[in-house]
Amino acid sequence: MSDRWQEMSVFVRVAETGSLSRAGRELMLSQPSVSRIVGALEARLGTTLLLRTTRSISLTEAGSLYLERARYLLAEVEEAEQAARGVDSLQGVIRLALPVLYGSRAVVPALSTFLARHPDLRVEITMSDARQNLVMDGVDVAIRIGVGPLADSTFGARRLAVVERLVVAAPAYLAARGTPANPAELAQHDCIVQHGLFGRESWRFTHNRTTTSVDVPAWLWINSASGILAAAVAGLGVALATRVMAGEELRDGRLTQLLKSYRLDPAEVYAIYPAGPRPSAKVRSIVDHLGAALTPG
Repeated sequence: MSDRWQEMSVFVRVAETGSLSRAGRELMLSQPSVSRIVGALEARLGTTLLLRTTRSISLTEAGSLYLERARYLLAEVEEAEQAARGVDSLQGVIRLALPVLYGSRAVVPALSTFLARHPDLRVEITMSDARQNLVMDGVDVAIRIGVGPLADSTFGARRLAVVERLVVAAPAYLAARGTPANPAELAQHDCIVQHGLFGRESWRFTHNRTTTSVDVPAWLWINSASGILAAAVAGLGVALATRVMAGEELRDGRLTQLLKSYRLDPAEVYAIYPAGPRPSAKVRSIVDHLGAALTPG
């Protein structure tokens, strides 16, 4: 049974990463060993699961079916082992993918009490504002802000928080260019816009139950929230931010909130788990913790 367990585990990581060598590195096996294990699995099943070329690896129809069931069985075994150890004995590795600024200011500080309760659990974190291939990167939980419908319906998701969005600018910029009194006046200002997430050229405001969309002149595009914040603090223009991300700069006066009587649509914070809607015990545990810790703001 242990050989079958290893075969299944190795096959799943090869299928998810699309690479024998990468799966081997993650599982601490040599590439020839990974190839041998997958070959033994295919021989035992009497069918080809993976199509291999010098440049890529892809699943056959049989491989896709086996992958679906193998993931389920591996999760069930992990669940059984966790139940036997008890809820306070999480073990192994959990891989998180976080956006840079929100991850640094909200998620990472929230992990301290969780890790103190589970000293045998190791957390590996990658931070990026670019969209990742969560399956190929072996991510257990990704935190995303402002996401709409999931691109892959096989992923599981849970909304953790709703965060307020603000219009901000540096005092030096406002001293030079003036302070907009209403959203329409943003057309006379330099606006900083973020690719993806919640930054867009059309900003929607609600005031006295009336909603209007304003096309802003986006003269500076930046692909990360931390870059947006740095540009705004440097006086390069008007930007959108969440109160969580810009709280420090607002408190110490490096940024000023504009248009306070106008409300922007809030951004939603989601936990996404590529393994599907039935996450493992350790994934459920950390998502539950973050759901309680990440208060709106």
